[in-house]
Amino acid sequence: MNNEETETWDLVITPRKKWYDLQLRDIWRYRDLITLFVRRDFVSRYKQTILGPLWLIIQPIISSLIYTIVFGNIARLPTDGLPQMLFYLSGTVLWHYFSNCLTGTSQTFIQNAHIFGKVYFPRLVMPISIVISNLITLAIQFTLFISFWVFFFARGAEIHITSWALAFPLLVFLMAGLGLGLGIIISSLTTKYRDLNYLVGFGVSLWMYITPIIYPVSSIPQKWQWVANINPITPIIETFRMGFLGQGDASWQRLAYSFGCTLLLLFIGAVIFNRVEKTFIDTV
Repeated sequence: MNNEETETWDLVITPRKKWYDLQLRDIWRYRDLITLFVRRDFVSRYKQTILGPLWLIIQPIISSLIYTIVFGNIARLPTDGLPQMLFYLSGTVLWHYFSNCLTGTSQTFIQNAHIFGKVYFPRLVMPISIVISNLITLAIQFTLFISFWVFFFARGAEIHITSWALAFPLLVFLMAGLGLGLGIIISSLTTKYRDLNYLVGFGVSLWMYITPIIYPVSSIPQKWQWVANINPITPIIETFRMGFLGQGDASWQRLAYSFGCTLLLLFIGAVIFNRVEKTFIDTV
């Protein structure tokens, strides 16, 4: 007589059979781990620094001041009649969120190989936690932007909030999606091509200069307008300025283009990420 007992398990780890399986249930099951990674990222970022999280405020202020001096006063680039400091700050806040998400997620496999090789958890947990931890930075810097907005409004600046401000959550989602999608694509490729690590920072800097961060779309010559039109971040920045400053080139058609690019990058990134995570430990 066979007295074997049937064992039951809370979690069974099996090979993934389908290329489109994103393990969303497992990601939700490991939501507490995401919280721990978010806390770890935020704490470790400013560990052993004198000013700590104050750098979240100092960095955009210094960047905007330099843009005001160099591009506003020396180069005399237009700002559509908006206060220069507020104009540059509006672009800097959103751009920093995107660039931080992109550069952080692009090093997922390289920086966490020692963890991936020892413990099982859905690998997408790591880049998702990076995007969420950067939301804390965005919230602080957005509060800084609102403080400057109140200051300039009290001084009589011609700025006003429009109904486009209600699209702000969508703009954050698009920035997060673009950074996450492109970041995990680069992260997957860097397991074999380490050169991409050196190109990411350089590429992000170049991308900023072809994005209307330090100049409005209206100042771009007609023959170069196509560059702004194919850039999926352009509608996001312009909609943000239209919503909170009352100046900008906002339209739902262009936001739909950004939304489509976001979904496409997320889909391609997830597919490549799923393929690479099975064998990356042998190449990292």
